[in-house]
Amino acid sequence: MEKTILLIKITLISFFLSAISFSQSADFIFEGENRIDNLRILTDGGENAEAYLSFEEQKLIYQATVGEMKCDQIYTMNLDGSDKQLVSTGNGRTTCAYFLPGDERIIYSSTHLTNQECPPPPDRAKGYVWQLYDSFDIFSANSDGTDVTQLTFSERYDAEATVSPSEDKIIFTSTRDGDPELYLMDVDGSNQTRLTFGKGYDGGAFFSQDGSKIVFRASRPKTEAELADYEELANNGLFRPSILEIYVMDSDGSDIKQVTNFGKASFAPFFHPDGKRIIFSSNLNSEQGRNFDLYLINIDGTGLEQITFNETFDGFPMFTKDGKQLVFCSNRFNKKEGDTNVFIANWVE
Repeated sequence: MEKTILLIKITLISFFLSAISFSQSADFIFEGENRIDNLRILTDGGENAEAYLSFEEQKLIYQATVGEMKCDQIYTMNLDGSDKQLVSTGNGRTTCAYFLPGDERIIYSSTHLTNQECPPPPDRAKGYVWQLYDSFDIFSANSDGTDVTQLTFSERYDAEATVSPSEDKIIFTSTRDGDPELYLMDVDGSNQTRLTFGKGYDGGAFFSQDGSKIVFRASRPKTEAELADYEELANNGLFRPSILEIYVMDSDGSDIKQVTNFGKASFAPFFHPDGKRIIFSSNLNSEQGRNFDLYLINIDGTGLEQITFNETFDGFPMFTKDGKQLVFCSNRFNKKEGDTNVFIANWVE
């Protein structure tokens, strides 16, 4: 009898906890977000962004400014948000981390060789701009942060690195030739080759799941005023990301095609596993330009669909290989204004 009562209590507690989890998940989802379900929050406060899956999809690697950190460092965690570990040096500023094949090593960009302190924030006297710090280099390390090895030595901005699913190439952005362009290198840093040559910024690149194509964000200043503004900022290592479009190309840099033409800031593109669609973040429908949502679009630019309807920020989406889950970062329901957290959701086809 006592065992039966205990079993009933355990069952009721499990049901209650499940109900709480479901309630919390449902509360994170806004009306119209029919493509996502069972949305779970994985971080709790601070600035957490660019969370990307390991090859075996057992871990996430991401950048965060949390606790006593004054600028972003690189962390890993399990897919349920547990076992968060600092894996960068804790010095300088870091960005854009990714696992290498086998998940025993990672890559990320860091300024720690130039200065162990955080570099100064960008000069916003000319509006909202990004600073492409020359002190960023790309490093590899063991997945626990040990054995840090430098991969790039250009003395210019080297960052935004991701890895091909074919496990042999890293794509990254560099200003080594004066313009932010995309480059390929082997996973050990050798055979560095330039892929893009268009005037403007090219970055945030990811491979398709079969490794045959690359999706990226780019600016293409055209008018004299746009070109003058771009050049003035570029001479000071700055870039204004107010107009970014999504592009695709073959993995060797050929057959570049423009996917979006919104005249807004569209970034963080990632291929759906079917290779026919791209998910990305954009302020396309924001009157003030500050509200970023996730959108889905066919690679030929048709079939645009809004995925999230959060009034603040949703970005950095990444699908699991089977397309059943979506990881992204969001300001939704944060405890403190400006906090960005990592979320994972079931994807609904």
